[in-house]
Amino acid sequence: MSDPFEYVFPCIKGVQAKRDYFVSMCPLRLIPKIFLFNEEELVPELRAQRFLNKARLPDMTRYITENPDDYVFSAITASIDGDVRFESIGSTDDTGRIGLLHVPMSAQFIINDGQHRRAAIEMAIREGSDIADESLAVVFFIDKGLKKCQQMFADLNRYAIRPSKSLGVLYDHRDELAELAREITFRTSTFKGMVEMERSNLSPRSSRLFTLSAIYNATSALLSGIETSNFDEKLTTAVSFWNEIGKNIKEWQLVKDRKITSGDVRRDFIHSHAVVLQALGNVGNTLFSTKHKDWKSLVKKTNSLNWSRSNSKLWEGRAMIGGRVSKAQHNVTLTTNSIKKHLGLDLTPEEQKVEDAFDRGEYAK
Repeated sequence: MSDPFEYVFPCIKGVQAKRDYFVSMCPLRLIPKIFLFNEEELVPELRAQRFLNKARLPDMTRYITENPDDYVFSAITASIDGDVRFESIGSTDDTGRIGLLHVPMSAQFIINDGQHRRAAIEMAIREGSDIADESLAVVFFIDKGLKKCQQMFADLNRYAIRPSKSLGVLYDHRDELAELAREITFRTSTFKGMVEMERSNLSPRSSRLFTLSAIYNATSALLSGIETSNFDEKLTTAVSFWNEIGKNIKEWQLVKDRKITSGDVRRDFIHSHAVVLQALGNVGNTLFSTKHKDWKSLVKKTNSLNWSRSNSKLWEGRAMIGGRVSKAQHNVTLTTNSIKKHLGLDLTPEEQKVEDAFDRGEYAK
């Protein structure tokens, strides 16, 4: 006996891999109610292929609630296990693809792609966000018995590639630090014209010396805990610091003057790599948070540091592991410690703890 109760979705029919599929718009209030993902009702073999990372949900929910006028979510993809019926509104090629998809309420919907969007929408609505009557695009595939559900999940995620961190910083206009990083690349003589804005890794032949993501992380370290909410003050602080650093690392200037190539510098020295930039940001943070009036004279001492990769006595185990630059967090701290010692700055208790562990041989060299 057929189910007398049904959902009706206005939709457009398409064909993919010789199978019909349907694209519709679904009110957000219904998304958590009719679409399942990793729920008790799912058989174990389907649940085993999926994992909801609940740690991501607060940030995604906050993204919705804090940006009610310009949040953007892409379509979710769902499989339907049920006897669906498509009713077109016309008989021509154009109108025949538009119609109503009738889905019995006894049918099962399982999300193949978009589980975190679904959960974040549910949390946002629970928190009182006024989005319940807004809509989200949904792509429906008919999958009797959910036999293709696992393969669809694997296929949809097989070629998913996250954009590089640099590209994310370049396009993010909500993150103040991203805005600062972009401004710094244009306003500092140190970085201007020397930053790869899209990729987070530099090829040996790249003419750029730094990546935008590295500047973002280094500036984040520099300004951490700085007592001001004024964007211009933060920008002024960061620009002055990075310009002063640039004056005292001669190889950076030689690259700008085209006397040596950026590839040669990255190959032979460590100071343009992310681990050192972040360590320099940590050092700058100490100088500004402790209000060193002579911070420029202290920064000037960096010009006497031997930044060469061949200086393994100093950098091996700190900025490098087995001769290769490492940006693990303890390597950032150990590199920070070396620079601080050279400048005559005291280590924080946390930095001293990492230093002691290094002296005991707890970190690989």
